[in-house]
Amino acid sequence: MQVHGKTITPATTRQGNTTPPRSLLDQIYLLLEQAYGVRKNDPSGDPLDGLIGTILSQATSDINSSRAHQALRAAYPSWQAVLAAPAEALAEVIRSGGLANLKAQRIKETLAAIQAERGALDLGFLRDLAPVAARDWLRQLPGVGPKTASCVLLFALDQPILPVDTHVHRVAKRLGLIGPKVSAEKAHDLLQAQLQPEQVYEFHVNMITHGRKVCHAQRPDCPSCPLALHCAYYRGHYATA
Repeated sequence: MQVHGKTITPATTRQGNTTPPRSLLDQIYLLLEQAYGVRKNDPSGDPLDGLIGTILSQATSDINSSRAHQALRAAYPSWQAVLAAPAEALAEVIRSGGLANLKAQRIKETLAAIQAERGALDLGFLRDLAPVAARDWLRQLPGVGPKTASCVLLFALDQPILPVDTHVHRVAKRLGLIGPKVSAEKAHDLLQAQLQPEQVYEFHVNMITHGRKVCHAQRPDCPSCPLALHCAYYRGHYATA
């Protein structure tokens, strides 16, 4: 099968590994890797910067959130200065990221909660917590849900905690990795339980890539999909056609 110029073969072994996949998710993981490549994480190492960056990324494009993030760091010399800034001024700085008034208020509330809880604007202590405990701590912050907390841990601290965004959620449901009525919040735990720690980052990134390139929300390109042979959605819409 061809997808984006690559020939995709059934997932039976990983390169250099003769062990057959153990589960449907393992087969999906290997096919995604074959289609989009091996992905390696490059963690930023600053969980607070990762948290603010993730808040800025909500409901906007990567380009716009990156612009807003860069503008924020250029305008304020420290997180303490961001906390002290008037919400209106902060919103103007991050305007390019969309929903600026809401995000400015959320950032200030988040920083205030961290300051009150820890006595300093620093999340470095998360490195000393177990990943699930670190995720739970982040989730008690105002406006921080499971996806935001998981993104901070995965991308800033290289912890094997899976974020489930709209692409991962949609593709996982269509494949049958989770039930059709499973919420995105519940999907975090259900998909996490199916993954080995070393699979989490690559699975997350390749699922997003697949959702953007092939498994679109509207009119998914099923005939070109490298996962078709293992996909419940494909079987339901094409196998009996």
